[in-house]
Amino acid sequence: MNIYMGNLSYEVTEEDLRSAIEEFGQIESITIIKDKYSGQSKGFGFVEMSSKSEGQAVIDGLNGRELKGRALNVNEARPRTENRGGGRGGGYGGGRRY
Repeated sequence: MNIYMGNLSYEVTEEDLRSAIEEFGQIESITIIKDKYSGQSKGFGFVEMSSKSEGQAVIDGLNGRELKGRALNVNEARPRTENRGGGRGGGYGGGRRY
């Protein structure tokens, strides 16, 4: 089960997350999302647990719990979509208006 971990302090490391999560079961992977230019954490990440029951235990056990001064936002990760939003607008305009 893939789990979204949000509202992470910028100081939280993957090892900090591992310490908080390992009591709930077998961790497959932990990834903290970082800015590709500065390398600083973006304040969220993903944890892959080996089973759905272990993943649910992480959600139940850590959602709202404080880690390094911030209350965690923990829930099941939604699948990534092709159209991720954001970007550079809708492609309208750009010409002169008379």
